[in-house]
Amino acid sequence: MTWSARLKELGIELPGVAAPLAAYVPATQSGSHVFTSGQLPFVDGKLPATGKVGADVSPEEAKAYARTCILNALAAVHDLVGVDSIKRIVKVVGFVASAEGFTGQPGVVNGASELLGEIFGDAGKHARSAVGVAELPIGAPVEIELIVEV
Repeated sequence: MTWSARLKELGIELPGVAAPLAAYVPATQSGSHVFTSGQLPFVDGKLPATGKVGADVSPEEAKAYARTCILNALAAVHDLVGVDSIKRIVKVVGFVASAEGFTGQPGVVNGASELLGEIFGDAGKHARSAVGVAELPIGAPVEIELIVEV
């Protein structure tokens, strides 16, 4: 089964590629790897929420936003090389705008990791970092980067 068929089976449609906010491209390929720029949880070009996780945004909401971020990352990969060219997910880096004292970043970034597991199975197992930060661009609560092997 192709990855695009698996997405269809799961009822998942990749969004359009989010427009960059500054001077960069959504994804770039080097050798057999594709690296995405950090992806925010844009839905139809807008953030569904802003603020810090643990204060303005609940951890559960942030986990759902991490899922949206990874769909945006997959869309960037698809636009560059096609989702069916993915051999495996290599690494996920998640940034969580965190309220003081919030330490649940791994649970938030699980939103991305769990979805990759649903889509790619064993090929979706990846290395990962989940980092708490003071601020993210335009007030986003979550940002995700993705590295895939093609």
